Amino acid sequence: MKRSSSAIKVQIGHREFIKLNATKYDWRDLYHLILTLTWPQFAGLILGIYLCTNLLFACLYLLAANCIAELQPGSFSDHFFFSVETLATVGYGHAYPATLYGHCVATLEILVGLFGLAVLTGLIFVRFSRPTARIMFSNVAVVAPFNGTPALMLRLANLRHHAMVEAEFRLLFMRSELTKEGEDIRRFYPLRLEFDRLISFPAALTVRHVIDETSPLHGLSAQDLKLTDSRMLASVVCIDPVIQAPVQTQTEYVHEQIEWNRQFAEIYMEDAGGRYTVDYSKFDETEEVPGKK
Repeated sequence: MKRSSSAIKVQIGHREFIKLNATKYDWRDLYHLILTLTWPQFAGLILGIYLCTNLLFACLYLLAANCIAELQPGSFSDHFFFSVETLATVGYGHAYPATLYGHCVATLEILVGLFGLAVLTGLIFVRFSRPTARIMFSNVAVVAPFNGTPALMLRLANLRHHAMVEAEFRLLFMRSELTKEGEDIRRFYPLRLEFDRLISFPAALTVRHVIDETSPLHGLSAQDLKLTDSRMLASVVCIDPVIQAPVQTQTEYVHEQIEWNRQFAEIYMEDAGGRYTVDYSKFDETEEVPGKK
């Protein structure tokens, strides 16, 4: 396996990983590589391939003198734009292949154009049709009493204007621990949620993990989380009923983003008609727990 001499950076949440001696590109997975490009990179790649293809065929036409009728002999620009017209199968009619060689090259270019158009159409369709979650997490998580027991809480909002369905929520607690041999390792603890599935996810909700005796967070303080470089990884997977496709998004909370003895501000209001109003401007607002200082 050919390895890259340069470092490869991977950003996961607030943490950056640098991979050394790893393969940067695998040309056997060209399709995945193209889909991971940004739109400017994708447009630049397509433009580069388009120009290189026409330059190549222009050179092939120039190899045989007078293989294309009505073009100025030796004119690279004339042969280049004839290639552009042939690749797109436009064929304005003022120029045409005049020899067997010219017909063969033009036929090959038309096949390349048809194949390239099919591939390009598929790539653009996939890039446009890829679903996005449009689910927002609160900027902070809070630890506050809930039903008489401390609970870790975070908010999620559905930014689509239709309800997501079959939503599944997960919360993972990560921290550094020392083994009996003195080795510093990273431990991962799944946190049990008050509810981890919803049939319908219309607007906004609060996900809670009750910190009881069975919780990995039981007995820990803000200082404990800081000393062990603790982090929370939250994830949601649901189905968008409009496109009938699953969507997923996640976020990470470092210990500085966990506020203790604070609660989220109320964002729901019910009117006389039984309709709920959700104020998204207060989505990230927190307030002190009554009776706590």
